[in-house]
Amino acid sequence: QLQFVESGGGLVQPGGSLRLSCVASGFSLDGYHIGWFRQAPGKEREGVSCMNRGGESIAYGDSVKGRFTISRDNAKNTVYLQMDSLKPEDTAIYYCAAAPRITTVQAMCRPGWGVGVSWGQGTQVIVSS
Repeated sequence: QLQFVESGGGLVQPGGSLRLSCVASGFSLDGYHIGWFRQAPGKEREGVSCMNRGGESIAYGDSVKGRFTISRDNAKNTVYLQMDSLKPEDTAIYYCAAAPRITTVQAMCRPGWGVGVSWGQGTQVIVSS
């Protein structure tokens, strides 16, 4: 079973930055496509950014384009999400996930992806002054 531990969240002022980390355990990340997702109170989970296993294909949600950057370090079995110019609407619990097969990274980041995924605890991000 794919397991992740997300960390790096916290309280930050609007315009600030955070770097989230997600450590995978129980499997080798280099064979998987990866993604960051978030869920705000009262809202559906949404895809934030997804990357294919080779790292050459990346998708970002429209609301985070130009502000967030996904990256991976397969040697450390870790996925990162650099979040800059944070806004109050970025407040959510952030989760990561991986899949051995996807059609496209855009499809992985679309609403509704992740049925049957065993989500971790996530890491809380609060953007507020």
